[in-house]
Formats: sequence, structure tokens, C-alpha cells
Amino acid sequence: MKNKVIGILAVAVIAAFIMPSAVNAQAKANFSGNWVFNASKSDQPPGGQGGGQRGGFGGGDFVAKQDANTLTVERTRTTQDGQTVTTTMKYNLDGKESVNAGMGGRGESKSVATWSADGKTLTIVATRTFNDRTMTTKEVWTLTTPTQLTITTTTQTPNGEVTMKRVYDKK
Repeated sequence: MKNKVIGILAVAVIAAFIMPSAVNAQAKANFSGNWVFNASKSDQPPGGQGGGQRGGFGGGDFVAKQDANTLTVERTRTTQDGQTVTTTMKYNLDGKESVNAGMGGRGESKSVATWSADGKTLTIVATRTFNDRTMTTKEVWTLTTPTQLTITTTTQTPNGEVTMKRVYDKK
């Protein structure tokens, strides 16, 4: 009887360690989809730029594709001279560094993506060096509803920290 109790206790201890990680792996948010910028629910950036289709860093509509290991974000925008430019960023979802080419010759970006403990929020911290300056940006991705995504971006600039909230609706 004593061996049976010890056996049950051992199984319970093992399950206590294995089960939460298995549940957590299944519960991660999936950001896949065609996302359309919702200006009425988003913060307007300083100077009135950056939020719309022509916008700067992080603005405009995008397509996200996600699997167990990677989040791929493809943004297509129109430049001021009417050219269409597509930028693709790939982020490792295992905590390993990702390297992406910068937009507009702004140097490569090195990023690390980490999940919150509950798997509902993804934080991407990126550093980019160009013109002898290093810029750090933190994006926090959260599905506020199954069809609405909020990305809160905090950027360290020479003039201080700038935080902006962008809201996207799923097409």
C-alpha cells in the first residue's frame, strides 16, 4: 500500500511540472491574419505621422503569419514618390535573437521575442544601429478580442521615451 501511495505521489509531482507547460504551449495567442489599422482607436503619433498607410515605423496595414516557431510580419506601404515597398520581418518565438534588414537603409534590426507567462502577450524588443545611433524599441502585442490586435510601442529616442498604441482590426 505504501508503494502505491508513493507511486501516485510521484505521478502527481511529475504531472505538476509537465501539465502547466503543455497547457501554456497550447494557449499562446495566434496573431495570424490580415490586419487593418484602426486610426480612431489608436494614439496619434507626435507630429501626426506614422499611423497611416504611408506611416513610418510600425504603421499601416499588415499581414501576419505565425507558426509554433516564427512570427512573420509583411507590411506594404506607398512611399511619398508613389512607389510600393514591401518589408518582411521574421521573429523567432523561442526567445532566440532574430535579425532583419532595416527599412529605408536604417541598418539591421536585432530582436528578441518573449511570451508572457499566460501566452496571451508577445513582447518584441528590437535594437537598430544606424548613423552611429542605437535605437531600442519594445512592441507589446495583445489580442484584445479575437478580431482586434493592440500593439503598444515604446521607443527610446534622443528626445526621450515615446509610447504609442496602435489598434488593428482583422479583415
